Amino acid sequence: MKVMNVLQRFLLFLCVLQLILSGVLCRHIDRKNLFARRLCCKRQSHFVYIGQDISGSPVSVDVGLCRSHCGMTMRPSHEAGQQEYRKHSSMLEFLRSKKTRPHRPDPSESSEPLNRQLPSCGSSQACEPAGVRVDRVLLFEGPREVEVIQECHCETRPPQCIRVPALKTYYSGTPHEAVLDVGGCSRSKGSPEGFSCVPIKFDSALLETPNKVDLIQTVAACELKESCYRVPFVEYYYEIVFRADGVKEERLKEIDVGRCLGGCTTGNRCLLRSPNDPEICHLWSESQPSSCVPQGYESHSFISQQEQIHTILSITSCRCQN
Repeated sequence: MKVMNVLQRFLLFLCVLQLILSGVLCRHIDRKNLFARRLCCKRQSHFVYIGQDISGSPVSVDVGLCRSHCGMTMRPSHEAGQQEYRKHSSMLEFLRSKKTRPHRPDPSESSEPLNRQLPSCGSSQACEPAGVRVDRVLLFEGPREVEVIQECHCETRPPQCIRVPALKTYYSGTPHEAVLDVGGCSRSKGSPEGFSCVPIKFDSALLETPNKVDLIQTVAACELKESCYRVPFVEYYYEIVFRADGVKEERLKEIDVGRCLGGCTTGNRCLLRSPNDPEICHLWSESQPSSCVPQGYESHSFISQQEQIHTILSITSCRCQN
């Protein structure tokens, strides 16, 4: 009897131990899965219409988009719209076909709820491109450079405005392929409303190509400024001055003429939205040129080498054009 009691207690102990170990293991797996989900940051398709090629056919490029919501049931938008768009010879024909097409229920209208999750990168991180490829597309108006996101990752957002690395691949898949750190500005937390971390100082890098040497502009320094802002831009001139004794002398004159940089709100860039859900955009257009223009200026006059009065205007402030 004593042996049976000892054996029963031992078996009971083994059962309890198994249950405890199973619970610990399950919690460990759940934590690992949660950690993996929180670091999930993926590239998604994002088609942009950029114009027509030399044959007159419409050209749209999947430039990509970084999203930190992983595991979410995504609505079919860009890929479906892109496949329908390719069947037509022009954007006008595509839009006309959408208007005359009979109504069909959108897959997003299903009764199945979306599996929504919180952003996976966390409050102190952002889902940003880890690598960008610069493609050159020959359009009817001429060659066009298009930046295509290759992959994404969770990047820590620093509390201050600083210059951060930004890798771009030029001439991908050719003997002249090169990866350059063109630099960028951090997306700092807690920036005042209307202010952004923007580049204020630039540098350059040489890139060998099959036909010539390209000069690539890179970001050297960043600062917290308004969305439309002025940056220094120095130009040199020769000026003639007359000393007190009447002797003519030639000097080098430096003038900061300035430049306006930054962007202003350009409105909606969606070319075609879903008739069933206005939040779904099937096709996007390329971004509009910046409308940040000079607002104030001052003049600098001096005597040139030809002994004529030469006047140079320099920008003192910038604004968004209405």
